[in-house]
Amino acid sequence: MRDVVLKMSLSADGFVGGPNGEIDWLFRSLDADATAWLVETLSSAGVHIMGSRTFRDMAAYWPHSTDPLAAPMNSIPKAVFTRGSFAESSTTAALTDARKVNPATADASEAHEASWREPAIASGELSEEIATLKRQPGRFILAHGGATFAQSLVAANLVDEFRLLVHPVALGAGLALFSSLTQPLHLTLVQTTAFSSGTVAHVYRRA
Repeated sequence: MRDVVLKMSLSADGFVGGPNGEIDWLFRSLDADATAWLVETLSSAGVHIMGSRTFRDMAAYWPHSTDPLAAPMNSIPKAVFTRGSFAESSTTAALTDARKVNPATADASEAHEASWREPAIASGELSEEIATLKRQPGRFILAHGGATFAQSLVAANLVDEFRLLVHPVALGAGLALFSSLTQPLHLTLVQTTAFSSGTVAHVYRRA
């Protein structure tokens, strides 16, 4: 069975977003080497999974981007987890922040838009949907946000590996990745990679 890998950017005090989901802080320390680390992680996945609002953000952003992350984001299949009407989901503050830092500079190609047009929809019980994906052949399952979706994966103990990019900033308040835990989650450190910007990649496996 393939693994579920959760990739998230965190502040030094453990938040994945500001109180309203702001992510402008992470772009200050996302240097070329950290970006290359992210590209490798994204490119190695067999499918990208995310919540519906994060999917809407990404579908509106990546087809028009020339960022190095755009190629794997546009080419790899997606699965969207939603409890309500997927068609009615809205975008978030993260999209606004991303567009401020990296404005759209490319016309979306048909191939790029097509990869976002018909994602797989997972609307059933979370652990059952994850189990179905894990039984399918292919490379690992890469989970993105949003924060609520990531918290749900953590709370249900469905993450096999955490790839956390910790940025040198403290927010003081915000959306915490591990706030839904009811008991300690023990992890084994597999790898750390420090970048010149002060950002550090931590890779943990579930102990």
